[in-house]
Amino acid sequence: MLQSAERNMMKLIRTGKVKQVYEVDDQTLEFLFTDNISVFDKVIPTQIQFKGETLCRSAAFWFQVLRKAGIRTHFTELIPPNRMRVKRVEIITDYNRINTNTSNYLIPLEFISRHYVAGSLWDRIGRGEISAEELGFDKGHVPKYGEELPRPFYEVTTKLEPVDRLLTMDEALKISGLSKEEMDNLFDTVARIDEIIAEEVGERMLIHVDGKKEFALDDKRNLMLVDTFGTADEDRWWDDDAYAKGECVELSKEAVRQYYRNSGYYDELMKARKAGTPEPEIPALSPDEIKKVGELYIEMFERLTGESFR
Repeated sequence: MLQSAERNMMKLIRTGKVKQVYEVDDQTLEFLFTDNISVFDKVIPTQIQFKGETLCRSAAFWFQVLRKAGIRTHFTELIPPNRMRVKRVEIITDYNRINTNTSNYLIPLEFISRHYVAGSLWDRIGRGEISAEELGFDKGHVPKYGEELPRPFYEVTTKLEPVDRLLTMDEALKISGLSKEEMDNLFDTVARIDEIIAEEVGERMLIHVDGKKEFALDDKRNLMLVDTFGTADEDRWWDDDAYAKGECVELSKEAVRQYYRNSGYYDELMKARKAGTPEPEIPALSPDEIKKVGELYIEMFERLTGESFR
């Protein structure tokens, strides 16, 4: 393990909402998972103790599960408590520089897989933006919140643009540099990963509702999963026992989003964004909510991994 003095010599190359990225060398990056928490593209002015550690260790757990399953990822090493090393790839923001010969780069897309009617999918159904038939239901069926989809529903959005936007498959192929065969292989990999996740968490009475994944191509254009996945931030989880009783109990960052929806902040924010007026500052979480959210992240680490946090 690096001594702190050696680590302090690493160059900070990117600061995200909840993660800092350091340059180790020209082939390796180190992620530092902070205790920040964000919703609606806003960093909440509240620290959640141990959040960064729970996310880092959860992500490392899943990377090691995939390694055993023979699925390539960029993960190389966990540095407790809240850092990990990963293989470095180039981030290319100019789509014109990406083609079917480009290698060692981040595919500029996010891949979303949905297994239940929830979240923004539910909102879009209500607005008539997506039909029951598109989701695999019979014609005339009226989807209900929490209902399991007849088949997984996959979507692709941009990754490197200021605001993520949904893409058609033709658009995704055009900007990603992937061939049709490579794209098909990628979706097969997403499906396989979700099968692994569902089997793993099912043993601990969790339901994997939906989630996002990111990929890169290495220097030989082999596909590998990158960034993080399967945590309480990137994916949505419900309690299986509660679901059997007709309840969709949120066990992810969605619980924090609900807090701000219930407080009225979300409506104020959306109103400002629609009107193009200054956005209201997001308030800090209440002391009770801080305690509740901290406990949730620790609980979810233990339920996702089957390991004790301490």
